[in-house]
Amino acid sequence: MSEELQQKLRSQLWTVANTLRGNMSASDFMYFSLGFIFYKYLSEKIELYVNDELESDETTFQKVWQSNDEALKEEIKNLCVENLGYFVEPDFLFSTIIEAIGKKENILPKLERSLKKIEDSTIGQESEDDFGGLFSDIDLASPKLGKTADDKNRLISDVLIALNGIDFGLEDAGDIDILGDAYEYMIGQFAAGAGKKAGEFYTPQEVSEILAEIVTTGKTRLKNVYDPTCGSGSLLLRTARSGKADSLFGQEKNPTTFNLARMNMLLHGVKYNDFNIQNGDTLEADAFGDQQFDAVVANPPFSADWSAASKFNNDDRFSKAGVLAPKSKADYAFILHMIYHLNDGGTMACVAPHGVLFRGAAEGKIRQFLIEKRNCIDAIIGLPANIFYGTSIPTCILVIKKCREADDNILFIDASKEFEKIKTQNKLRPEHIRKIVDTYRERKEIEKYSHCATMQEIIDNDYNLNIPRYVDTFEEEEPIDIQAVMSEIKTLEAKRADLDAQIEVYLKELGLVK
Repeated sequence: MSEELQQKLRSQLWTVANTLRGNMSASDFMYFSLGFIFYKYLSEKIELYVNDELESDETTFQKVWQSNDEALKEEIKNLCVENLGYFVEPDFLFSTIIEAIGKKENILPKLERSLKKIEDSTIGQESEDDFGGLFSDIDLASPKLGKTADDKNRLISDVLIALNGIDFGLEDAGDIDILGDAYEYMIGQFAAGAGKKAGEFYTPQEVSEILAEIVTTGKTRLKNVYDPTCGSGSLLLRTARSGKADSLFGQEKNPTTFNLARMNMLLHGVKYNDFNIQNGDTLEADAFGDQQFDAVVANPPFSADWSAASKFNNDDRFSKAGVLAPKSKADYAFILHMIYHLNDGGTMACVAPHGVLFRGAAEGKIRQFLIEKRNCIDAIIGLPANIFYGTSIPTCILVIKKCREADDNILFIDASKEFEKIKTQNKLRPEHIRKIVDTYRERKEIEKYSHCATMQEIIDNDYNLNIPRYVDTFEEEEPIDIQAVMSEIKTLEAKRADLDAQIEVYLKELGLVK
């Protein structure tokens, strides 16, 4: 997205924020806004598509629907559902709703029908799972929108007008990242209101870039990519784009975020039959059975609770480790789940709290199993603190391969001190990202930054992977020159004596002292 378009989008979103301020929480605001942005996108996409198809007939979508040619209408509808996955008539497009607003009409009934018509058009079709319930979080009857019907109509009308100027650049066929940029902007602006939940469904773009670059290393094209905790889908999309992946697979527990993920896929031009996003708990109800993938990426919820039920002792995802991740810390449950779904030639990269590197008990046994028995941990990358929305804790990236080339060592990178501080958030700049990726790809040893630790070093540290054990970042202080310090003290004392004498003279002149 161009800088100009990005700034324009943010200005429009800020206008919407001011319109909704005081009516609803930050998270509600995000869901309403993103849902309407997506509705606008679907409207413009179908109108552009149909007009292109009708260009040789020298007619348009609007004109055909004003005619009595029912056969052509049915043909257009079938064509849209087959190629776009959905259909919506001109009377229910975003632009039509905007016209109704201009005429001071009550738009809520038609808007509600419009959103429902998009979902209903996919019933019984191959795209039904990808469109069903997409707009379920937009409740136009919500009291948060106002006390009376007129209040609700006025508020939604103002929001739609504010969003009307968004240019998706569809005619230029450019790289669309409208929704992704909207997520990041709104999460950043409303972090205080959205809190931890916001950070859980969006991985900052710079972290996504690192994960994507790592799992595509040495690959010209990925067959598929998988994210078991895909949130809004932005990490999955970036990885698929970097690896030119043919298919995208993901699972998301939160129903609302699941809707956002599907919107994000479609908004980025991923055809409905090229992605498979499922709603459900990845650990408790794995949606993908024994499927394996070329690349696995994830930013799972840190140290989340899970059932750790006894049935999982016989689950192929966890059983070989001999012990389950603790109930209060599911980090290794997610890691083992991801390894299970990684094919032999693939690469996995996931974000985790530093605790996974050194915590003992069950987690220590799992960590030792992964190093000693599986030898699949390829690299550990320490990231700066405060780069995720909603949490300031430092995090790390685990890179895992089932068939490693460098199987006699583990690369440790400490990138925790290289960032740019912007207000209250730390940011990784392009040069920081490049250094991390290049160091990983070349397995370079850089003083106070990276080290390839031998397996014997790992064993000598009792399989503790805490980064400071392998990368010494301690900076020695310059030796103190005692003589210089004493000389400076004497100079300061002399200056103070002179100042005291001057003050005494001044006070005597004023008659304040004898």
